[in-house]
Amino acid sequence: MTTFIRFYSTKKGELNNFLTKFYNTNLDIQDALMWEKEFSNPIEIADLIGVFVDNNEKYVINMWISLDNNIFINVTSHNADEIIKYLYERFPY
Repeated sequence: MTTFIRFYSTKKGELNNFLTKFYNTNLDIQDALMWEKEFSNPIEIADLIGVFVDNNEKYVINMWISLDNNIFINVTSHNADEIIKYLYERFPY
């Protein structure tokens, strides 16, 4: 099973700014309004969810995750903690 994260923005450069700070490297996606990454271990996305929610007011971006094939969940400040808890319950490795 594969887990996906998708980020969307309506503002050019926002995704690059956020992801460059998270990964501590320039991803050079200045004009991208959508960015997707695949994770083989779903637990790896917990940190990214936390950073996204902590910085949500600084960036004009939306985050969606897919834990099951073709089912995407919009990550918000209201559901992030529950999603992270669910990740550790469903994938306890």
